[in-house]
Amino acid sequence: MEDLLVLIPLLPLVAALVNFLFGRWYIRDLAGPIASAAVFGSWVLSLLVFIDQLGSEEPLVQHLYTWLPAGDFEVPMNLYVDHLSATMLMVVTTVSTLVHIYAIGYMHGDPGFYRFFSYLPLFVFSMLMLVLADNFLVLFIFWEAVGLCSYLLIGYYFKRKSANDAAKKAFIVNRIGDFGFGIGIMLLFVKTGSVVFSEVFERIPDLSNGTVFAIAVLLFTGACGKSAQLPLFVWLPDAMEGPTPVSALIHAATMVTAGVYMVARSFPIFDASEDARLVVAIVGAATAIIAATIGITQFDIKRVVAYSTVSQLGYMVFALGVGAWIPAIFHLVTHAFFKGLLFLGSGSVIHGMHEEQDMRRMGGLKKYMPVTYWTFLIAALANAGIFPLAGFWSKDEILLGSWLEGYPWVTVVGFVAAFFTALYMARVIYLTFHGEERFDTSQLHPHESPRIMTIPLILLAIPSAVIGIGMGFPPEEGWIHDFLEPNFHSESAEDHARVAIGPAVTFAAEEAEGEEEHHVSTTQIVTFGVLSTLVAGGGWLLAWAAYARRVPALSPELWAARFGGFYRFVYRKWMFDELFETFVVHPLYVFSRFLWQIVDVRLIDATVNGVAGGVGFTSSRLRRVQTGFVANYALAIALGAVIIVGTFFLFQSDLFS
Repeated sequence: MEDLLVLIPLLPLVAALVNFLFGRWYIRDLAGPIASAAVFGSWVLSLLVFIDQLGSEEPLVQHLYTWLPAGDFEVPMNLYVDHLSATMLMVVTTVSTLVHIYAIGYMHGDPGFYRFFSYLPLFVFSMLMLVLADNFLVLFIFWEAVGLCSYLLIGYYFKRKSANDAAKKAFIVNRIGDFGFGIGIMLLFVKTGSVVFSEVFERIPDLSNGTVFAIAVLLFTGACGKSAQLPLFVWLPDAMEGPTPVSALIHAATMVTAGVYMVARSFPIFDASEDARLVVAIVGAATAIIAATIGITQFDIKRVVAYSTVSQLGYMVFALGVGAWIPAIFHLVTHAFFKGLLFLGSGSVIHGMHEEQDMRRMGGLKKYMPVTYWTFLIAALANAGIFPLAGFWSKDEILLGSWLEGYPWVTVVGFVAAFFTALYMARVIYLTFHGEERFDTSQLHPHESPRIMTIPLILLAIPSAVIGIGMGFPPEEGWIHDFLEPNFHSESAEDHARVAIGPAVTFAAEEAEGEEEHHVSTTQIVTFGVLSTLVAGGGWLLAWAAYARRVPALSPELWAARFGGFYRFVYRKWMFDELFETFVVHPLYVFSRFLWQIVDVRLIDATVNGVAGGVGFTSSRLRRVQTGFVANYALAIALGAVIIVGTFFLFQSDLFS
C-alpha cells in the first residue's frame, strides 16, 4: 500500500502539466475531463489508503529520496499517512473531484479553459503534498505552493483590475503570516535539531515553556494567514474575484483548511503550552463573532458565504485553542461538504442569473432553479447548525468541549456566532429564492444549471445532510472520535488527554494515583444540543420574520437606519481594510518613497553616477593629449625624460642622504 502513496499527488500534477503544455493547441475542451479523471483517480487511491488505515494504527510511509543531505542534517522526502492525514486526503480529493466536474460546465466556453484546468489540479497536487508531508520543511514548501496556486486562480480573470488586486492582496497578506511561520520552523530546528515531525515532537518536553510558547505562536501566525484569522482574514472575501469553482476549492478543501490542519498536526507543540492555546482560542473566538456580524450586512451572495467560511474557521481554531482537537477536525470535515455545496450553489445561481451576484436583484428563484434551491437549503441548514444536519453535530461538540475545558466565555461567543450564522444563512435563502422577483423578467430569464453542475450539488448535499450523524453518533461511540484519538493522545502526566466522543468531550486526567476518566453526562449532551438548536432556530426564525414575512418592526432597512453608524462600520468589515491602509500600507508606501528618493536616488545612484561622471570628466581631459602631432609627442617625451632625470639627481643629493 505504501507504494501507492506517490500516485495520489502525482496524478493531478501530470494532468496539470499535460493541460498546460498541450491544452491550448491540442487538448482544448478535453482539459476539463483530463483533470477531473486525474483527481478522481487520486480519490480512489485515497479511499484505498483510508480503508487500510481503518484497520491499523501503523502509519504508511513511502520514502522517495533524501532532499537535503548536509552532514548530520538531512531532510527526507517522505510521504506519510496516519489517521489524521488519511481523513484529510478523503476530504481534499472528494470535494476536489466534484468541484472539477462542476467546473467543466461552469467554465464551458471560457477562452482560458485549458489554463484553468492546469491551475486547478496543480492546486490539488500542492494541497495533497502538504497533507502527505512528514516534516515541517516539506510542508512549508507546499504551503507556499498552495499560496501560489491561489494567486493564479484568484487572478484568473487577469484583464480585470479587481481580480489582479485581489490576487495580489491574497498573496501579500499570506506572506505576512508565512514570515512568522518560517521563523517558527527555524526556531524549531535550532532548538530540536530536526524538522521531522516525529523527532521534533519527541524533543518538545525538553524545551522551556517560553521557547515552546514562541514556537507555537509563530507557527500559528502562518495559520492566521492561510486560515483567514484575525487580523489576516481580509484577503479571503476579496478572493471571490476568482471563478466560483475556485472559491469552492479554496474554502472547502484546500487553502483555508491548511492552517487548521497544520495546527492539528502540531498537536504536541500546542498541547505543551497552555498560554499558546489561549492565544489561539482568543483569536479564533474573535474571528468567529466578527466575521459572523459582517456576513449579516453583505449583499453579494458569494461574499456572505465567504464571511461564513471565516466565521466557521474561527470555530475550528478556537476548538483547537481550548483543546477540543477532534471536534475541530470533525467540523473541518463536515464544513468541507456543506461549504463546498454553498459555493457551488452560489455559482449555479450566478450562472442562472447571467452573472448577477447581488441578492437585492434576485428573489423568487425557487421556481426557476429547484435543484439548486433544495441543495442550497440543505447546505444552509447544515451551516446554521440545525438538527440533525452535519453542522449541528460538529459545532455542538465544539461548544460543549469549550465549556467543559473551562472556557465559558468561548462558549458564549460560539453561541452568539451560531445565532448570527443561522440569521445570515436564512437571509440568503429568503432574499435569493423566496419572495417576488426583483429583476426584469422581460430581460432576464433565470434557468437551472446543466446536469454536469447539478449532479455535484446533489452528491455534496448527501454528506451535508448525513455525515455528521454518521460520524458522530451515538454520542459516546462516534466513529470519527475513536479513529482520530491516537493522533491527539497526550502522554504527559501534567496535561489532559482530550478525546472527543459524539457531541461531547471525554477528559482523561492523569493523576498520581492512576488515570481517572470523567465522562460527560447525558444531561450535558442533551442540554447543549437543545441550546444549540434553540439558538440556531432563533436566528433562522428572526430572518424569516424580517425577510419573508416582512414584519414592520423587524424591517432590515429600519434597523440599518436606526444603527446607521454601527451598521456602516460592520458593513465596511469593521474597518480592517482601512486600518491596514492607514497603519501598514501607507506608512510602508511613505517609507518606500523615502528609500527610493534618499537612499536609492541620492545615495546609491548618485554614488554610481558620480563615479561614472568623474571617469568621464577625467577621460575628456586626458584625451586632449592625443593631438596627432609628432612634435607634441616629442616634446612630451623630452619633458618626461627631464622630470625623470631631475628626480633621480634630487634623490641622490645630500638633501635626502
